[in-house]
Amino acid sequence: MKIGISPLVDLAFKLMLGSPLHTRITIHFLNSILVGQPRITQVEILNPILERECDDDKLSVLDILATDERGRLLNIEMQTSLLSGMWQRLAYYVSTVYVGQLRGGEEYYELRPAISICVLSEFVFAKSTDLHLDFRFRELSGRILTDDLQIHLLQLRNLRVVGEELYTSTPAERWAFFLKNADKLSCDEIRQIFPENEFFEAAGVLEMISQTPQQLMLYNARLKSQRDEFARIEQTRIEIEQARLEIEQARLEGEARGEARGEARGEARGEARGMTIGRLAVFRELLGLQTFTTAELAAYEDAQLIEMAEQLQGQLRTRRES
Repeated sequence: MKIGISPLVDLAFKLMLGSPLHTRITIHFLNSILVGQPRITQVEILNPILERECDDDKLSVLDILATDERGRLLNIEMQTSLLSGMWQRLAYYVSTVYVGQLRGGEEYYELRPAISICVLSEFVFAKSTDLHLDFRFRELSGRILTDDLQIHLLQLRNLRVVGEELYTSTPAERWAFFLKNADKLSCDEIRQIFPENEFFEAAGVLEMISQTPQQLMLYNARLKSQRDEFARIEQTRIEIEQARLEIEQARLEGEARGEARGEARGEARGEARGMTIGRLAVFRELLGLQTFTTAELAAYEDAQLIEMAEQLQGQLRTRRES
C-alpha cells in the first residue's frame, strides 16, 4: 500500500526530520546536503513538536532548529511557494540565529556557524539547473570570508534522477527523490530502491502519520491550507498574466494605429514632394536649366525643394514682366 503522506507538507516534513526520536534521519539528511563539511554524528532538536501542540492544533513553528556536536546551529525548512521577500527572510533568519547565540560577556570568536537549509518545490532561478545551491560570504574571486553564515537551497524541480538510478546517485539526489515521491511509494518499495536504512525509517514516520488519527487530521488540515495557498498564488499569477496580455494587446493596437497614421502621413508627404519636384522640373525647363537627376533631388529636404521651386517661379514671373 502506498504511504499516501507527502513529506512536502510542512507537518510531515517536521515530524520526519525534526523528531528527537528519529535523529538518524536528520543526521543523514544534513550530511547529504553539507557535503565537504565536518560530518555530523549527533544532533539535538531544539524545537520539537510537543504532543500538546498536536492536540490543540496550534502548530505555528514548523521550521526545524537543531544543533550538532560542534555547536553549529542548523535550520531546516520546506517551502512549497515563493514568498514575497523570501531571500531577505532567509538572510534575516539565519542572521538572527547567529547573533542570538551571543550573551553578555561572551566574545565574537565564541560564535558558532548558523546554517539554513531550505527545500524548495518551485523554481527560484529560471536559468539554474543545479539541484543544490550553496550561498556563503565570498569575495568575487571565490575566496570565502567565513563559513559562519550559510544558506543552502535544494531545488526539487531540478531533480533529473529516476528510481532506477538511485543506487548510483548522490545522497542529495536521493533525498530530493524521496521528498518528491515518498507518498506514491510503499514502505517495501522504499526499502528496495534506497540503499540507506534512514529512508526506510523516514517512510515509517510518514506511515505512522496516516495511522495516528490526531496527526492525520492535522496533516489533512495543513495539506488543505497548503493547497488553498497554492490556489491563491496561482489565481494571482493568472490575473497578473491576464493583465500583462491586455497591456501587450493595447500596446500592439496602439502601435498599429500609429503605423497607420504614419503611413497615411507618409503617403501625403510623398504626394506633396512629388508635386514639388514636378513644379521644379517644369520651371527649370521653361528657364532653360538642366533638370535635376533623381540622386540630386534625394539630397534635398522637402523645404529646400519648395524654396527652389518658389525662386524659379519668381524668376519666370520677372521674365514675363520685363
